[in-house]
Amino acid sequence: MVFSSVTFLFLFLPVVLVGYLCVGRKGRNLFLLLSSLVFYFWGEQLFVFVMLASIAMNYIFGLLLDRVGRQRSRSGKILLAAALTANLGMLGFFKYANFAVDNLNMLLGQLDIPLIHLSDVHLPIGISFFTFQAMSYLVDLYRRKCRAQKNPLYLGLYISLFPQLIAGPIVRYRDIAEHIKKRTVGLHDFACGTERFIFGLGKKVLIANPMGLMADHIFGMQMHLLSTGTAWLGVVCYTLQIYFDFSGYSDMAIGLGRMFGFHFLENFNYPYISRSIREFWRRWHISLSTWFRDYLYIPLGGNRHGSLRTALNLLLVFLLCGLWHGASWNFILWGLMYGFFLVAERGCWGRIVTGMHPIGQHCYTLLVVINGWVFFRLEQLTEAGSYFSVMYGLSGAERMHPRISMDCNALFICSFVAGILLSLPLYPWLRTYWRAWMQEKYLAAVSVQVVKLGFILTVLLLSAGSISVGAYNPFIYFRF
Repeated sequence: MVFSSVTFLFLFLPVVLVGYLCVGRKGRNLFLLLSSLVFYFWGEQLFVFVMLASIAMNYIFGLLLDRVGRQRSRSGKILLAAALTANLGMLGFFKYANFAVDNLNMLLGQLDIPLIHLSDVHLPIGISFFTFQAMSYLVDLYRRKCRAQKNPLYLGLYISLFPQLIAGPIVRYRDIAEHIKKRTVGLHDFACGTERFIFGLGKKVLIANPMGLMADHIFGMQMHLLSTGTAWLGVVCYTLQIYFDFSGYSDMAIGLGRMFGFHFLENFNYPYISRSIREFWRRWHISLSTWFRDYLYIPLGGNRHGSLRTALNLLLVFLLCGLWHGASWNFILWGLMYGFFLVAERGCWGRIVTGMHPIGQHCYTLLVVINGWVFFRLEQLTEAGSYFSVMYGLSGAERMHPRISMDCNALFICSFVAGILLSLPLYPWLRTYWRAWMQEKYLAAVSVQVVKLGFILTVLLLSAGSISVGAYNPFIYFRF
């Protein structure tokens, strides 16, 4: 059940909001937990038991770590290792078993050894997110940054909370522990959460969906029918789609969380204005990049043991970051590509980039990011190689295909321009300008609020209209 679906917007969410207000303070956590399980069951049916198993397993490990792990003893380290192995084992089986068997069978076939037969293993939605959340809870518990949660309902709510269950942001237990125990929802919080949700919905439905439709048309065509301009249009559309799709979903998650009294941290900060790859990863999917930094890069030694060790740490971290996104060699290459540029930016290449004009820095960063999305969009390395050859004029058609020309209608152009403009921090700039203006003129303040309300309602109506007619409405990060 996606947030931008008729079922969620007009059935699930209204019922949960009304029920949440009716059950009273003491019953709200139980009600939210049950609602989250229903939300997950709706899309995954019996695989909800995988998540329940994760809750039970991490609850028990948490209690055990609270007894022995907090002493930093040898038994505590062994227990933490066992807990992390169990979580990674569950994630590894569901996410990487097919990939591992397929690649092993390729090797066995070369050696004329009988192949391994494994039925397709279903990938439960959101398992990468809730597994990383559970692991952060256990590590923070071992590091004495939080206390073990002795109420299984509370820990279950933390792992299964539906606003950020299937696509993040990755929330750390210590950031919302107090909210789980005690929280209030005032009119201001609810209004801010609703506004944030509607903005996220608009980003997803009004920008990401049209961009995704064009990207699917272009990437779905045979390579010899693509011109160089068409190939670039396709990857730029995908660049906009994945940003507004994922950041829009994060906005909706943050808004929903606030409507229920939770304050989640930001997950995106205008990544396409970055001037380096290092800055890009401080702005893109912040909850994931900080997770890898705090729970892998720094424990490996970070940058404390010389340039060679730092380079190896960065390459390993981004190799695993690529694998986290999917079981495919394309994702591995995508992760290593970023690791390579991060290592290069710590050396002489970084000094060259720093000496560039800011426009040159932006162009360099966007060129790397846009090319990287080709690996992200295409599942096979051979397909990515063919697409690159068209992008850089080594093959392909001379002119844009008529079908693509017809698809470049007024609606697409409006969404495309809006996507480019909203990739820039225009809204924060306008908000700062409006606030300064409102301090000087009362009538201006009233008029600005009226315009803002009208804009929010327009976004909501346009989004609801698009959803109600069954328009193109995928969600990229469901497969992660």
